[in-house]
Amino acid sequence: MQYISTRGGEPVSAAEAIVRGISPSGGLFVPQEFPSVPMQNWVNQNNYPTLAATIMQPYLDMPEEQLLELTKSAYSNKFDDPNIAPIVKLDEKECIMELFHGPTLAFKDMALQMLPYLMRHSLAEVGGGKQVYILVATSGDTGKAALEGFCDVPGTAVHVFYPHEGVSRAQLLQMVTQQGKNVYVSGVHGNFDDAQTAVKCIFANASLNQQINEAGFSLSSANSINFGRLLPQIAYYYSAYAKLVQDGSIKQGDKINFCVPTGNFGNILAGYYALRMGLPIKKLICASNRNNVLTGFFQDGVYNARRPFYKSMSCSIDILVSSNLERLLFEAANRDASQVSSWMQALSGDGSYRISDDAKKTLGNVFYADWCDEQQTLDTIRKYFDKYGYLMDPHTAVAQTVFERYRAQDDTPTVLLSTAHPFKFASDVLGAFEKAQEDEFENVARLSKITGVKIPDSIAALENSPVIHDFVCDLADMPKRVLDVL
Repeated sequence: MQYISTRGGEPVSAAEAIVRGISPSGGLFVPQEFPSVPMQNWVNQNNYPTLAATIMQPYLDMPEEQLLELTKSAYSNKFDDPNIAPIVKLDEKECIMELFHGPTLAFKDMALQMLPYLMRHSLAEVGGGKQVYILVATSGDTGKAALEGFCDVPGTAVHVFYPHEGVSRAQLLQMVTQQGKNVYVSGVHGNFDDAQTAVKCIFANASLNQQINEAGFSLSSANSINFGRLLPQIAYYYSAYAKLVQDGSIKQGDKINFCVPTGNFGNILAGYYALRMGLPIKKLICASNRNNVLTGFFQDGVYNARRPFYKSMSCSIDILVSSNLERLLFEAANRDASQVSSWMQALSGDGSYRISDDAKKTLGNVFYADWCDEQQTLDTIRKYFDKYGYLMDPHTAVAQTVFERYRAQDDTPTVLLSTAHPFKFASDVLGAFEKAQEDEFENVARLSKITGVKIPDSIAALENSPVIHDFVCDLADMPKRVLDVL
């Protein structure tokens, strides 16, 4: 499989796309074509590593047997459920796919336990003897998952930038207590969009890249702008469908919906890629919080990032510039790189762009978008715990609120993606039941007592873990910080 850029340029191999992360043109790598995987090859498969290897192999330049060894290593004893992405049925038309059973209790583990294996394989092919320096901007979950995935991986260094006052207490502690000889964590004064933009500017800075190369490193990314991060996420859409067929909830070939809490657009884009590969999907439901730039885009065809930025309890989707949307735009523009470049220039210069009515209609055939506010999020957490005994984190509750409205017009069976464990946001989740206190760990204990849900060991351990990374900088100082840690 060859990869091309959303903004033009020469095709590259899968290994080159994964090591580079972002193309020299500033665009994102996408596959030259969407492969199809015959349903009989995966629909009866209940072993997640085997299914994941089957789905990913057409995108990669390696035999499936070799890839299977990598998936077995990635999805091993670090996951606390043997199903890796288990399904919980709420009613006859809705189930929840839990994607938080990995080491950092967030869906990012589904990709970032796999990416280091893909990166090491790719480096062996095209690395040229250099080490890879992985830069990550995080809204909370990607950072810890990248630190955990790449910790002490030979030939790599990973540096995470997070918004200093824009993540939950548990997310912060997960990052700043991370051990490892090759990991670095820096807070920045600004929000996630600011940090993400600054990291993209670092990739585009020729002088800085030269200095990094002279130090024996090449830059790459573990954000979902890297196709190697996005690829493993496609597999769990197939896994969900297979489970529903196997338990008799649907018949083979029936269409289903997926509802996804969405910020940077990587998670739901993986679902779109699964649809393009032939997975029977009727609708992808895009759920946002008050930072509802995507809702406006899908409803009006206008992407307008010039709007107030809100800090919310669903902080991992507090995003106004959704990087992965560029890949969807590439498809909506019939793979016209010049058109995508024009839209991205307008976004950079004016903060907005408008797609054609035809493109809007095309996307509307696949996507539905809506949003909810903070009180609705809390109400949903309490409602679904009282009704089903099921405890949701705020991001899952955002998706559930949106889906509850949508299902009035469509009774297609739907899988809702639960993206984080509720105890990563214990203080906010507790607010659905009673007033939270200032102390995070007091809130953790109280939430467990009220709900009967066991505190994850990794959350309990944070209380006494020493802070290792306490550096905080201004956005303008990020390039210097990138060099200093080398």
